[in-house]
Amino acid sequence: MELIFSNLIINWYLSHKRILPWREISDPYKIWVSEIILQQTRIAQGLNYYLRFLEKFPNIATLANASEDEVLLQWQGLGYYSRARNMHKTAKEIMEIHHGKFPTDYESIRALKGIGDYTAAAIASFAYNLPHAVLDGNVFRVLSRYFAIDTPIDSTTGKKQFSELAQELLNLKNPALYNQGIMDLGATVCLPSSPNCEDCPLQNSCLAYGNNTQTNFPVKEKKLIQKDRYFIYLVITDTTNHFFLHRRIAKDIWQGLYEFPLVELTHPFNDPSQSEEIISALSDEFSDITITAVKPTIKHVLSHQNIYAQFVEATGKYKKKCDSKYIKVPKSQIANYAVSRLTELYLDN
Repeated sequence: MELIFSNLIINWYLSHKRILPWREISDPYKIWVSEIILQQTRIAQGLNYYLRFLEKFPNIATLANASEDEVLLQWQGLGYYSRARNMHKTAKEIMEIHHGKFPTDYESIRALKGIGDYTAAAIASFAYNLPHAVLDGNVFRVLSRYFAIDTPIDSTTGKKQFSELAQELLNLKNPALYNQGIMDLGATVCLPSSPNCEDCPLQNSCLAYGNNTQTNFPVKEKKLIQKDRYFIYLVITDTTNHFFLHRRIAKDIWQGLYEFPLVELTHPFNDPSQSEEIISALSDEFSDITITAVKPTIKHVLSHQNIYAQFVEATGKYKKKCDSKYIKVPKSQIANYAVSRLTELYLDN
């Protein structure tokens, strides 16, 4: 049964696979870059980032020797910036501990920072054709529908059950082809809301298809709870046409990125009369603040948070201190600083 299942997927993949630059290669570094970029990113968006990233950092050494600012700037707009920071740290680790050579076994790959079970299995199988099954959202969906498994995929029991099943079904002779095939099947045919069952090679024996219950799978037990946050960015310009930026250093969203002076409120900023609250919050750093424009609220949706942001334009003077929190940046040079997608949207308008 296992061999029939895997052969159906491999045969389908050989006829329908997508042509992508990280396919048909065995370079673990390039495969690693592609897998990290595509963890939370659609291929349509991630492809250009992949090409630009490799152009800037063509190998482990160039990535390890880069500054964090350089790495984050290449990542700007992709989100989930901890991925980029972890890649940077891992590149340094590979240079120091593995003498610049990417590890060649699953356990050593899995031990690297920022690499979990899925990514380790992907690199091990795609780069070295090692027999480790991948298990991502696409694979969860295919397996849960095909076998009509209602165990929640985000439960401890579910993760163990699906992990064992995925490994059991793995084609040991062609693990790379099989892994790429089942992932492509989930990404292009066994879609979340409107699966193209008529094009699926597994249709005849798929339990969910037979019972017309495709949309019931996979099952999750945890519901995502969204948190609302209210950000006010004070875009202060001085008389020399400079912006003021500071770098986020707290372990929060957008760590390591630059942004305008920020005041986070516990309530929406709807009334211009509240501007005094904003000015007061920044009075230790700035003087003579005069608000010139209040931009409309932007709702920026992250995986667990809804950011309601307003950019308030103003003029003012910075009170220089020895422990300066802000840096003074010419408007013409702000593109050299990695900022969040939210700030990028403001700057583009």
